[in-house]
Amino acid sequence: MKNLLSSVVLLFAVHSAVAQTDSARFYFQKGTDEKTAKRWLVAAAHFDKAIRFNPKFVDAYIENGLTNLEMRRTDVARTHFTKVYELEPTNAIAIRELTKLYFSYRQYENAIAFARKCTGCPDAERMIGLSYYELEDYANAVKTLLTVVSKNPNDAEAQYTIGRSYLDMEEYKNAIPYYTKAISIDTSRGTWMYELGLQHYNLSDFKNALAMFTRAADHGYAKSSDFNENIGYCHIYTGDFEKGEKILLDIYAKKPGNKDILRDIAEIYYQRKFYDKSLEFCQKLLEMDKNDGKALYQAGLCFQKKGQVDRGQQMCDKAVEMDPSLASLRQKKMSAGL
Repeated sequence: MKNLLSSVVLLFAVHSAVAQTDSARFYFQKGTDEKTAKRWLVAAAHFDKAIRFNPKFVDAYIENGLTNLEMRRTDVARTHFTKVYELEPTNAIAIRELTKLYFSYRQYENAIAFARKCTGCPDAERMIGLSYYELEDYANAVKTLLTVVSKNPNDAEAQYTIGRSYLDMEEYKNAIPYYTKAISIDTSRGTWMYELGLQHYNLSDFKNALAMFTRAADHGYAKSSDFNENIGYCHIYTGDFEKGEKILLDIYAKKPGNKDILRDIAEIYYQRKFYDKSLEFCQKLLEMDKNDGKALYQAGLCFQKKGQVDRGQQMCDKAVEMDPSLASLRQKKMSAGL
């Protein structure tokens, strides 16, 4: 009697398992048909039923994940692909989709981990390099992306990211060729152009800086005060004093309490040996504050360069009395022959 009961229970269990498998396949097929017809919501519901009947139905999880991606339900899709990965750690589809999802979620460490497993993913190395950059691991970003651009030189984003990595490492000369290449491939990126202009500016290549700033503006880069300041200084440095001065004075008119602009213009004119123009701006500063030692000191240097050495020296001495911190500056100027 006991053996008979055991047999009945076993038979029932087998029958139940077969029935569940059949039901899972039935709903999986219905889901597949609805997915083919692009009725995503209905398809997902059928795949959910298939999974309920068979919680280890890998294909149902995959199709459900892909269907939810079509509906942009990325969190649900990730849950399904994660389940596939748990059931089959080498499943290529799950690894591929999780790589892309983690990258889009900006979970870059996970993106790198899955991309390394995604041997069949054409963009795996690219995503690893871009992820390294986002993690501020610039050395590895450059190393990886150099391999990427060696295979596809027209990958504008990869070229830009190499350049940006060098920029963030303050290796401006190394950055410039990659920025230039990126912009030649994608001619619509005003931000890239502006960043390249800043690098030329930092290297005192004001002609190319001005050209890139102008291109950036033509491609929609916002003309903020900082942007206009850079443009203005570039015009002065490249000899277009009238235009540069007008831009900078327009900025100053909007924030007249900022004396740095006037001070910088005075210094630039001094560097360019336009001593009378430098004196004009020193005078403006002294009219604003007669105790401005820095402005008086700058004016004294200008008079010395104009041949009025005694007058200029007296002004510098007076400036040092007003602001003793200028004494060290005087020593540096004298050492440099200025």
